[in-house]
Amino acid sequence: MPERYHVASEEEFAAEERSRIITEIRGKEIAVFEIDDEYHGVLNYCPHQAGPLCEGRVVGDTQIGDDGWTWVSARDDEIISCPWHSWKFDIQGGDCIDDDRYSVPTYDVEVDDGEIYVVA
Repeated sequence: MPERYHVASEEEFAAEERSRIITEIRGKEIAVFEIDDEYHGVLNYCPHQAGPLCEGRVVGDTQIGDDGWTWVSARDDEIISCPWHSWKFDIQGGDCIDDDRYSVPTYDVEVDDGEIYVVA
């Protein structure tokens, strides 16, 4: 049965203007990201070469525009880019943007009375 693990308070997240908090839960590093007032948990591990995925930059993605010629920005601040080789993963679902054969585990995050918990 999954358990809840305390990460931080919402005040701590806001006060530091953090994009993420990395914590250790049962021997695994898990990062909690805030996107549009929702929290998402991601394993701090890149399946490419075991890099510290969640220590990378939070970025957006680009897509071909409706005209078929121009590139447009999409999914701003929803992608984590591994600091070792820049592999990119969707923070909310864990899917690899660069190669759909790969993904990283994600975790449910709950907020209870202003406190943030990872469910693992």
